[in-house]
Amino acid sequence: MDFLVFRIYAPMASWGEAAVGGTRPSATYPGRSAILGLLAGALGISRHDQSRQTSLRQAVEVAVKQHSPGVLIRDYHTIQVPGRTAAKHVRSRRDELAVRKDRLNTILSAREYRCDGYWTVAIRLADSSPWALADLEAALRRPGFIPFLGRKSCPLGAPLDPRIVTAGGIREALSFDFPRLTSLTKEDERRRMRLKGDVLYAWEGEGGDIDAHELHHRHDQPLHRGRWQFTSRRENRHRTREEN
Repeated sequence: MDFLVFRIYAPMASWGEAAVGGTRPSATYPGRSAILGLLAGALGISRHDQSRQTSLRQAVEVAVKQHSPGVLIRDYHTIQVPGRTAAKHVRSRRDELAVRKDRLNTILSAREYRCDGYWTVAIRLADSSPWALADLEAALRRPGFIPFLGRKSCPLGAPLDPRIVTAGGIREALSFDFPRLTSLTKEDERRRMRLKGDVLYAWEGEGGDIDAHELHHRHDQPLHRGRWQFTSRRENRHRTREEN
């Protein structure tokens, strides 16, 4: 099987999950929505181009290997929200703010980020895909829109370094040995990046050379980017320890 693999190193990343109230949590690794957003941006697909967004969603299967989840940090913001009476019929953020200023209240918002995380991503394409893996590789090397990791305030910490590989399954593909990120020795780099050998594989579809230990439901399957609508999907997980 052919895969497109690339790495993500993030000084800061926010892999958003379902948000309730003032809390904006982050998963420990990028989900399907985040990876599709990264690919769409690289291809120059606007979030309002629903036709091409749908084509990309139907074409791509995603797998992730978490080398390090990074360190959790929280940032705090204030957000303006209308009172209950004023918010009765609002359908969007614009509607929320389209009230008299004396009806706006302030709440505290907590946003989570992962600091110094490291992941490998593998992409597999459906036979009906209008893109080839080479198209995605070229787009990630010269992206149409500037890539970011969950929020625009979270730029890449290193080149994605996309490669097309042939592998017998998810595990082999995600074990591609990328060049080191620094000039340090391999042991020093792993120590400074907190790479302790405890890894997590997460994928959809057939694993091939890896069995699932867990079945997880994630609410990160995009339905409509413009309206910011998502649905649930099933994700396989495998946790293990790998010595390098």
